[in-house]
Formats: sequence, C-alpha cells, structure tokens
Amino acid sequence: MYNSVLDAHEKSKDLDKIMKDLTKELQALSKEKEAIEKQRTEAIKKHTELELDVKDLQEKISGNFGAKGDAVRQLQTLQKEIQDSMDELEKMNPLYEDQVMKEKEITKGIMEREKQLSILYQKQGRATQFSSKAARDKWLQKEIDDLERVLSSNLAQEQKLQDEIKRLNTELSERDAYIESRRREIATIESLISQSHAGFNHHKSQRDKLQDERKSLWRNETELSAEIEKLRTEVEKAEKSLDHATPGDVRRGLNSVRKICREYKIPGVFGPIIELLDCDEKFFTAVEVTAGNSLFHVVVENDEISTQIIRHLNSLKGGRVTFIPLNRVKAPRVIYPQNSDVVPLLKKLKFAPNYNPAFAQVFARTVVCRDLDVATKVARTDGLDCITLEGDQVSKKGGMTGGFYDHRRSKLKFMCTIIQNTKSINMKEEELEKIRFMLQEIDQKITDLVTEQQKIDAKRAHDKSELEQLKQDIANADKQKILISKALGNKEKSLADVRSQIDQLRASMAMKRAEMGTDLIDHLTPVEKDLLSRLNPEIADLKEKLISCKTDRIETESRKAELETNLTTNLKRRKQELEAIISTMETDNLHGEAEIKSQELNDARLLVEDLTEQLRRVSESIDGQSKQLRRIKDEKTKLKNLEDNYERTLQDEAKELEQLLSKRNMFLAKQEEYSKKIRELGPLSSDAFETYKRRSIKELHKMLHRCNEQLQQFSHVNKKALDQYVNFTEQREELQKRQAELDAGDEKIGELIQVLDQRKDESIERTFKGVARHFREVFSELVQGGHGYLVMMKKKDGHQGDDDQDEDGPREADLEGRVEKYIGVKVKACIFCSFLC
Repeated sequence: MYNSVLDAHEKSKDLDKIMKDLTKELQALSKEKEAIEKQRTEAIKKHTELELDVKDLQEKISGNFGAKGDAVRQLQTLQKEIQDSMDELEKMNPLYEDQVMKEKEITKGIMEREKQLSILYQKQGRATQFSSKAARDKWLQKEIDDLERVLSSNLAQEQKLQDEIKRLNTELSERDAYIESRRREIATIESLISQSHAGFNHHKSQRDKLQDERKSLWRNETELSAEIEKLRTEVEKAEKSLDHATPGDVRRGLNSVRKICREYKIPGVFGPIIELLDCDEKFFTAVEVTAGNSLFHVVVENDEISTQIIRHLNSLKGGRVTFIPLNRVKAPRVIYPQNSDVVPLLKKLKFAPNYNPAFAQVFARTVVCRDLDVATKVARTDGLDCITLEGDQVSKKGGMTGGFYDHRRSKLKFMCTIIQNTKSINMKEEELEKIRFMLQEIDQKITDLVTEQQKIDAKRAHDKSELEQLKQDIANADKQKILISKALGNKEKSLADVRSQIDQLRASMAMKRAEMGTDLIDHLTPVEKDLLSRLNPEIADLKEKLISCKTDRIETESRKAELETNLTTNLKRRKQELEAIISTMETDNLHGEAEIKSQELNDARLLVEDLTEQLRRVSESIDGQSKQLRRIKDEKTKLKNLEDNYERTLQDEAKELEQLLSKRNMFLAKQEEYSKKIRELGPLSSDAFETYKRRSIKELHKMLHRCNEQLQQFSHVNKKALDQYVNFTEQREELQKRQAELDAGDEKIGELIQVLDQRKDESIERTFKGVARHFREVFSELVQGGHGYLVMMKKKDGHQGDDDQDEDGPREADLEGRVEKYIGVKVKACIFCSFLC
C-alpha cells in the first residue's frame, strides 16, 4: 500500500509536468490561433477588396465593351429621368417665382402699411413736433433730400449689379470651354496610366508570390525557433538533473576540465565516457551500475595531456577527475562463455573504435545475464562480474549487490536526452540558417521588384497627379461655375431688392412731397383715422399670410434644391460619363488588369482557405489539448482521491496492525504461560497428543480437572524428579567432558611452561656467564693482582642459597628443582690476598 502511494505520488508529479507542458502548448496554440485569426481577417478583407475590384473591373469591362445600345438606352433612360426632373423643376420654377413674388408683395404691403402707419403716427405728432408749417415743410424737404441721396445710391448700385451679372454670364461661358479642354487632356493621361498599371501589376504579382513564399519561410522559421527553444529547455533540464546525479567534486572537475581545454586550447581531450557511448535504453541500468563513477572518467589521447590538465586543476582547485590515457591502457583479454543467457556488456555498447581500450578497461570483465541464477553460476565458473538488466550484480569474488534502481533518474538517460536534443538542435539550426539564407535572397528579389514598382509607381503617381490636377481643375471649374451661378442668383436677387428699395424710396418721397404745403393740424382727418384703424389688422393679416407663404416657399425651395442637386451631382455627371463612353468607347486594357485581379482574387481565396484550414487545425488541436488537459486534471483528481484513500487505508491498517501486535503479544504471553504449565506437568508420553487429539475442549477441561484433583493427593511427591535427574545427568556428563579437556590443556600448558622456563634459564645463565667472564677480566685489569667474581643468587623450592662456584662452563639444569626466581647477584673480590665483599 505504501508503494502504491509512492507510485500514485510519482504519477501525480508526472501528470503535473505533462499538464504544465500542455498548458504551455495550449498558450502557444492560442497565440498561434490569434495570429491566424488576424491573418485570416486581413486575408478576408483583402479578398473582399479584390472581389469588389474585380467586380468593378468587370463592370468597367462590360460597360466599356458592352453594346453601344446599352449605353444609349442607359443614356435615354437617364435623359428621361433628367427630363422628368427638369420638367418638374420647370413646373416648380414658376410656382417658386410666384411664391417668391407673392412673399415679396406681402412683405412690400406690410412695409408700405407699416410706413403709412408710421407716417400717420408722425403726422399725428407733427403738431406737437413742429411749431409752424414752415418748420414742418423744411423738415420734410430735408427728409426728401436724404431719400433722394439714398435713391441715387441705389440707382448706382442697380447699374453696378447689372454689370456684374453680365460679367458672371461671360465667366460661365469661359468655364465651360476650360472644362472641355481639360477633359481631352484627361483622356490622354488615362491611356498612359493604364499602360503603367499593367507593368505595375506584373511586378506586383511576382512580388506577391515571393511574399507568400517568404511568409511560409517565416512560419517555418518561427516553428523551428520554437522547437529549438523547447529542445534547449529540455537540454537545460536534463543537464540540471545530470548535475544533481553527479558527485560534486566530479561535476566541478568536469566543468573545470572543459574550461581549461577551452582557455588553453588543449587538444586530445575526448570527454567523459558517458558522453562517448551509446546503447539500447534497456541496458542503461546495467551500464550505470557496472561503471558507477567510471562513467565520468575522461578519455584523453595520452598521459602528457592528463598531466597538464591535472596541473591546471591543482592550481585552480577545480575538483577531481580521473583520466584514461589511451596510450597507457590496454584492452584485457577476456574469454566469454558461449551461452545464450549471457551477453558481454561491451558488445552492446556503441562507441568509436579508437576508444576501445578505455571502454574495455571499464566494461570488458562484465557480462549481462538473464537472471541472478545465471549470474551466480557464471561468476563462480568463469570468474567474470555479472549483472542483470535490472542492475543486480554478482561479483567474481562472490559479493552480490542488488535492489531497486530508479531508472527515472538514469544518468545515461539524461545524457542521451542531452546528446539527442543537441543533435536535433544542431540540425534544426542548420535548417534555420538555410531558411534565413533563402529569406535574404527573397528579400533581395522583393527589394528589386519594389524598386521597379516604385519607379513605375512614381511615373504613374506623376501621371495620376497630373490627372488629379486636371480633375481638380475641372472640379474647381465646376465649383466656380456653381459659385458663379450662385453669385449670379444672389446678384439678381440683390438687383430685385435694390429695385424694390428704389420703388419704396420713390413712394416715400411722393408721400412727403404730397404732405408739403398742407396745413399743420394736431389731429388726423376722419379718412386718416379710418385708415389708421384699418392698417393694424391688415398688417397682422398680412403677416400671417407671409408666414404661410414663407412655409410654402421653403418647401418648394427645398424640393427645387433637391432636384437641382440631383441633376448637378448625379444625373448630369452620369450623363457626361455615358456620353464619354458613347463618344470614345475606350478599352484601357482592362482585360489584363482584370486577369491580374482575378489571379490575386484566386490567390486570396486560396490563402483564406489555407488560413481557415490552419485555424480549424489549430482549433482542433486546442480542443484536443483542452480535452487532454481536462482528462489529466480528472486523472490527477482521481490520483489525489486514491492517494487520500491510500493514506486513510494506511492509517486504518496501521491501527489494525497495532491491534494485531497487541493480540500477538497477548497470545505470546499466554503461550509462555501454557508452556510453563506444560513444563510443570513433566514429560509426556509419545502418544499423548494422538490420544487426546480428537477430544473436545470441554472433555479435556473435565479430564484436566480430574487429573488435578488426583495430583493433589501426591502433593508431597517431587514432580520434577525425572526432569531434574535428566538435567543433572546431562550437567554431570558435560562437566566430566570439560574436566577431561581442562586436564589435557593443563598438561600441555605445563609442558609449555617447562620448555619456556628451561629456555629462559639457559638464556639467563648464558648471559650471566658472559657478563661474569668480562667482569673478571676487567677487574683483573683494574686491580693488579686482584680477582673479582660475580655469583648468581637463586631461590630454590622456597630456600635461599648462594652459589659460590667460580666456573664459566655450563651447569646441568636442575630439572627437579625448577628455578622459581633469581633473587640477585653477589660480587666477590680478592685484593692483595684480602677478601672483600
């Protein structure tokens, strides 16, 4: 259960990694989808524009190359519409003029009545204003003179307006001639523009093809860059995992070796063994266990290179590295057993032939066996180190090593990932360089085409500029015509206003002249009073009529302006176009342009379809990745639940195990108690178990109870006598055996002691005699005529005695009375026949 929890935990980690990768891929796909959607939107926009352009060109072609009758019929229809509008406008003009005249008459009537009303009020107040008739007449004459001056000014203005109206009519004629000349120039320039447009479209078609090819290469470049980045991430991750799996000193040493070789440019360093070998993945565990740290031994060409690098390592304190100089190592000769269950590990490795001595040094003495039984047999009979695919080792010396080996942390797997991904990165980088070179060539071609297009475009722009200028001149001329027409209308209106003012001035002067010479009275005549009472209602009635008349005139004027605008901006312009088509029937080489546009439209349609297919594929990929992500999340949730269940089960099992252990301890205590009771019962007969085996526990309890009652009658009997007898007999035999062994040992020890004592005595006496002889010689030399002796003092059998013998020869060993201890040395000297002690 615990292993299942670990497996679930590891699987959950793997799912987290997969989910992280899927999330990154999903984000990349989402970005790709956004980019494709943007491209698709632009492509659809371009497709729509081209579709409209093609439609316009087709319409132009059908319009230019259609039957003249169609243009004539269109022109007839248009002329009919123009005629209808003009008829309506002609019908409306008198109505509009009548309404304007009516409005003017009403306005004039209001002004006349207001003037009369003012005059009557003034006349009514003249008696108070003037003191005499003469003063009034003088004032009236002055007013008449002022009005005459204003009248003279208006008459001059009337003449000026008439002259301006004549000038404006002349300018209108000149504008018409100017517009006609500019239209002829436009026709010539349009022909030149059409020719340059065909050349421009040809270059544009080639440029578009190159741009499509460049876009494809850009996509490939982006995909390759993303793949290279992903591979580099995997390489970095594998390198970190390999660094964690490599001992610190070795890792630091390998990094230092690479740095030293790079800085000092040392040749002949081939790299560590792990980087030089390749094999099937199923042999990874066997190779790693066999080689151990030898995987990181660096293969060099000769020992001089290794010595040089080691010096640098020592100076830099850059870790420790083991080198394998190829000039020093020799491939051992190994005889492999001919067995289908045994394969030499060296033969399963792939490496360069010149590295054979180094690899033979590490792997030649190891064979891969089918299982541990085969490995044990081969190691014993052939004297080879054996290993299984699971990494269990059997040494030729008899040692066995095995157990679980986590292949997920395989150093060879990490290195294989690094090497394969590095090769893939190099291949993809080469492919990327080719793509970039192709992109440079395409960019150069596109630049050349763009340059040609720019030249053509510059010429066409110049022609178009002239054309636009001509059209602008025509438009300006038309605007000037409109302005002149408006100015002409304004001048005519101003002329009418001036003439109205002249009439009013003349009427006012006539009234003032009529008043002159009349009597100065302070009240109005009955006729004037009647006129005064009628003027205000008439003015109010006229104002209402003026409002109604203005409303009708504004409606008529709006409709008239609408008709005039339609005629001017639409119908007449269309009529001019149709007249130009009918009169000139120009071709403009629109067929070539239409074919180019059709080709561009087809390319745009294919691009839209391709982008739609890409979008569908990316959307399906996103859906698939999303489903897989949801599935992984669900699986992770299941694993989490499974892990939680395992944890709960483990806790329950632990509790149950604790209970079982408690029960076991209790049963063991009972077993001990029952064993003790059994021992107290004494020995049982051999058929006791067979006799009572088939009886029930209840019967056995009854029989036991009866036996216990019977045993109580023999309470004074020693129930353990037989056991004690057996035990004591066994102890006696054991003690006798031990006594015999001790006696034999004692005898041997005594013999050894005797021999050693004899050798010791002989050695002491031999040494003492030599010293005594030299003492005598030295003493006789020091004391002339004197004699000196050394005497050994011994203790024999507890008695102390002196040995006064003066002899240098050997003495017989006292075998009976063994020397127990030497108690000292006595000196005897005789000088001048005196005896000194």
